[in-house]
Amino acid sequence: MKPVLIIRTGRAPDSIRARHGDFPHWFRLAAGLLPERLHIVDVAAGESLPAANGVAGAIVTGSAAMVTEKLPWSEATAGWIRDAMDAELPLFGVCYGHQLMTHALGGRVDYLPGGREIGTQSIELAAGQTSDRLADGLPARFRAHTTHEQSVLEPPAGARILASSARDPHQWLRYGPKAISVQFHPEVNADVMRAYIRRKRHDLHREGADPARIFNDVGATPIARRLLRRFARLHGWTND
Repeated sequence: MKPVLIIRTGRAPDSIRARHGDFPHWFRLAAGLLPERLHIVDVAAGESLPAANGVAGAIVTGSAAMVTEKLPWSEATAGWIRDAMDAELPLFGVCYGHQLMTHALGGRVDYLPGGREIGTQSIELAAGQTSDRLADGLPARFRAHTTHEQSVLEPPAGARILASSARDPHQWLRYGPKAISVQFHPEVNADVMRAYIRRKRHDLHREGADPARIFNDVGATPIARRLLRRFARLHGWTND
C-alpha cells in the first residue's frame, strides 16, 4: 500500500509544539490516518520529495514562510505539485499549502488586504457548490480557524471557489477532481488556535485589533475538521 505524503513546509512555534505537538501530528489525528501509513518530508529543511507515482496522495501543510519569497525549497515543491496534478494525485493544501498550490498552478498570491486574518471565522459555501462531493451535506455556513497574512488573490484558471470568509473570498478552492486547498486550518483545534492568538497578541495590538475579543470568540470547528477525514475516506487513505 502506498504511503500518504505529508509535505511539511514549516513547524509550529516552539512554545506551541512543546504543549500541543506539531503539524504532522495534527493532520494525522484530524484525517484519521495511521502513523505507519504516513511518509513525512520536511521540504523546508531540504528533504527531497518522492516521485508522485510512489505515494497515494499528499497533504501540504502551513508555514511561517511566505509564498511570495519564492524560496528554493518552495519553488521546487511547486514543481512537484504540478507533476502531481498531471498524475491526478489526490492533493489537500492548507494555508501555505493552499497558497502554494495556487501559485504552482498559475494563480496569484500576496498579502491579504487589510492585514492578517486570525481566529475562528465564519466560512460560507459559494452558491451552487453544495453539489461538490466534499461539500455535500455541509451547512451553508460553518466555523473554521485561520491565521495568515498572505492569501490567494487570484485563483488559477479553471479553479472553482467553494467557500469564502468575510475578508477572504478564496477560503476553499477546487483545482480538479482530486485536488483541493483551504486557507483555513481544519487540522487545528480550539486550544491550538488560542495558543496562536496569545503568541500574536502584541502584533494584534500594534495592528489595531482586539486580541481579547478574538481570543474569546474562539470555538470548536467540527465541520471544518471533518473535511480532512472525509477527503481521506474519499481517496482510500483510511480503512474506516
